[in-house]
Amino acid sequence: MTGRAPAPVTVRVQTDDFDIAAETARLTGGQAAAGAIVTFTGLCRDEGGRLSALELEHYPGMAEAEIGRICHEAVERFSLLGIAAIHRVGRIAPGENIVLVIAAAPHRHAAFDGASFVMDYLKTSAPFWKKEHFSDGSEGGWVDAKESDDRARGKWS
Repeated sequence: MTGRAPAPVTVRVQTDDFDIAAETARLTGGQAAAGAIVTFTGLCRDEGGRLSALELEHYPGMAEAEIGRICHEAVERFSLLGIAAIHRVGRIAPGENIVLVIAAAPHRHAAFDGASFVMDYLKTSAPFWKKEHFSDGSEGGWVDAKESDDRARGKWS
C-alpha cells in the first residue's frame, strides 16, 4: 500500500458541451505530485463539407460503467494521479466537442499513455452508436466500427 489517496476518476455522459479548462482544474486541483497533464478533445468533423451533424446514442448505465472500468484500468496500469472521461450524446455539429479525456501523472509518458489507452478502448468497447446526417438533408446509417480502431486497441494487449 502506498498510503496515497485513490486517484480521482470522473466519468460522465452528457448532452451539454464541456469546459476543458474547468474539467482540468477539477481533476488536478491541489495535486502537487502531477508533473504532466494530457488532454485529448475529440471533435465532430464535417467530412469535407458533406456532414451536417453526428447523432450519438449510448446504452445508459452500461456506457458509464464501461468507461469507468477502462479509466480504473488506466489508473492502475499507468500509475495515474487522476483521469476524466466525458462523452457527449445527442446531435453534434461539425466543430463541436464530442469527447474529452484528461490524464494526470507524475511524468509525461504515463499521462500520454493513459489518455491514449482510454481513447483506444473507449472507441472500441464503450456502447456508443453514431449516425450521420448529411448537408443535403439526407440521413446516413449507423456508422460501423473501424478496423483501425481495433488495431489501435490491440497495441495495449
